[in-house]
Amino acid sequence: MSTTSYNTAKASPIRILIVEDDPMMQLGLEQSLTNQEQIEVVGRADDGYLAIEEAQRLKPDVIVMDIGLPRLDGIAATEKIKAALPEVRVVMLTSHTSENEVIASLSSGADAFCVKGTTVERLLAAIEAAHEGASYLDPQVARRVMDHLKAPSPLDMGAISQLSERELEVLKLMVEGKSNPEIAAVLYLSPNTVKTHVRGIMNKLAVDDRVQAAVVALRAGLVP
Repeated sequence: MSTTSYNTAKASPIRILIVEDDPMMQLGLEQSLTNQEQIEVVGRADDGYLAIEEAQRLKPDVIVMDIGLPRLDGIAATEKIKAALPEVRVVMLTSHTSENEVIASLSSGADAFCVKGTTVERLLAAIEAAHEGASYLDPQVARRVMDHLKAPSPLDMGAISQLSERELEVLKLMVEGKSNPEIAAVLYLSPNTVKTHVRGIMNKLAVDDRVQAAVVALRAGLVP
């Protein structure tokens, strides 16, 4: 008797390392993330040096990183982790939202930035975006970046003017921190089409990643 086999394999969960020095916050994060089917918490660390050691030992997909850590802060730890393990993605989750800290975090190589107290859904969106190679900025952070930026330059305005109407729609959603699948769902496009638009946007804006594209859009006043 012949049987028919079906492929029931699920996508591998996103392996998470939590770096947080507040025991209650660390426990709350672990419980919230462990309840998500697509997430696997593989480790915890409570200071920057331990974060580097655990990242090298576990090689997680994504690190959820606090900034205010003992011994070595999250910004310095992120910079060292990214230098050694560029494939590991980092989501900053912190109450520190000053202009300097936001800009320093992004400059250190962080792929996403969330403010503590955000919803689980928003944190998951940041984790998934980072895991996909995209970037995510919490709306509060986007405003901080906006405040930090100077008036739009002629180069910014000229670059923005090259974008098609559809590319402008995609860019606005990128600034909101939406991942490619989320943009595809909003605009009723295929994920591959969205990827093509994102590449076109970055080429026209002469930027290397989505965060830089978002900065140009904010500086040009494209997104209020």
